Amino acid sequence: MSLLSRRQLLQNTSGGFGYLALSAMLAQQEAAQAAVVNPLLAKKTHFAPRAKRVIFLFMKGGPSHVDTFDPKPLLQRDDGKPYPFKTPRVTFAETGKLLKSPWKFRQYGESGLPVSELFPNVAQCADELCVIRSLHGTNPAHGGALLKLHTGSDTQVRPSMGSWITYGLGTENNDLPGFITICPTLAHGGVNNWGAAFLPAWTQGTPIGNASVPSSQAFVKHIRNARLNESMQRRQLDFLAEANQEHLHLTGADLALEGRINSFELAFRMQGTMPDVQDITRETASTQKMYGLDNPVTANFGRQCLMARRFLEQGVRFVQVTHSDSEVQWDQHGNLYKGHSKNAAEVDKPIAGLLKDLRARGLLDDTLVIWGGEFGRTPTAQGNDGRDHNPYGFTMWLAGGGVKRGHAHGATDDYGWFAQEDKVHIHDFHATILHLLGINHERLTHRYAGRDFRLTDVHGHVVKEILA
Repeated sequence: MSLLSRRQLLQNTSGGFGYLALSAMLAQQEAAQAAVVNPLLAKKTHFAPRAKRVIFLFMKGGPSHVDTFDPKPLLQRDDGKPYPFKTPRVTFAETGKLLKSPWKFRQYGESGLPVSELFPNVAQCADELCVIRSLHGTNPAHGGALLKLHTGSDTQVRPSMGSWITYGLGTENNDLPGFITICPTLAHGGVNNWGAAFLPAWTQGTPIGNASVPSSQAFVKHIRNARLNESMQRRQLDFLAEANQEHLHLTGADLALEGRINSFELAFRMQGTMPDVQDITRETASTQKMYGLDNPVTANFGRQCLMARRFLEQGVRFVQVTHSDSEVQWDQHGNLYKGHSKNAAEVDKPIAGLLKDLRARGLLDDTLVIWGGEFGRTPTAQGNDGRDHNPYGFTMWLAGGGVKRGHAHGATDDYGWFAQEDKVHIHDFHATILHLLGINHERLTHRYAGRDFRLTDVHGHVVKEILA
């Protein structure tokens, strides 16, 4: 066999280089066309992800960190005394003297994480938790604080965290939305808390029920078509799509129209998938009991958590579960003991059941669980048994998805008013969540109105200390 010279090699193979380039170009074109037809297709991450999906357990109203996951011995000792440090320049309302927690804390698990007696079941999962005790924001009002937590901005309409994540990652089930919010609150920001703003319409959260509807009655509206069978619906949608595509060809790109086309197609596909996912009667009696469905106190939130797990299993990227009602919420300006006791009793067992269930099914390692509210509460009292809003230092915890287990990060001051050690701003929190999902928060951008926007705006640092 004779060897080819370099000149002969190039002459004989030059045509192949062109075909290689052409095949790559065609593959890119095919991928781009597929994204237009179905923008929910899963997308590549910037780097290897620790988590593939997110569940956000949102406690609306602001649970008190000094009564749940941030024990303060000096607050217990100095009950009834004045707060010894300078108070914030802006407060939501006047407060009085220091108010000790009516609940005791104990250490749990091998990690020894302290948890209040409000959460005896979650406490049994202490070694799964990564507790961030040094979160802080800027807005002491519910509306602004909710928007800050959900969208990164308390002053402008911006895409929600779930929408950004769906935009960056797509979904793993093309028959379901990428972002679902179960029984969301309609107050304090309302739809903006799960809205897409200027991102493509397909990234918006799909609400199932709302906070005023029992989860047993929370369904996607009009999920069944009582008038047209599947074949007739398909013919109708094909005709509508043909007309819309012709309009797009004549007028050029129209994000609103493209969004409607995609929403029609997704709604058609959801008819055969959504009811089955929401049908929790398929779960064993022991599983339903683990989530608290056998107890009227825990059944409502337990059903939400169980539905959320079923959506996650089917490839939904971001699921939010909201605990809220029109009377109590977690907003105890008064009746702290009664209100927090009621709220914790409703969510404690379902949350523990969710964590245990995810672990047993092998899902927790690549599912990021987030727990918390829009802010914490003051160590000083309103009346004799209440606490005011406190965005200057509060607690949220994470579990699974690449965070350290049985770990506490940061600290508030000795009484719990201000984040003091290893402070974590909401922008840092968002940057860290995106990082765990394999996304560089500085690269996940969308051009709108002449500039590139991102969830973290021009801020945010990944909290590397909590990464496993």
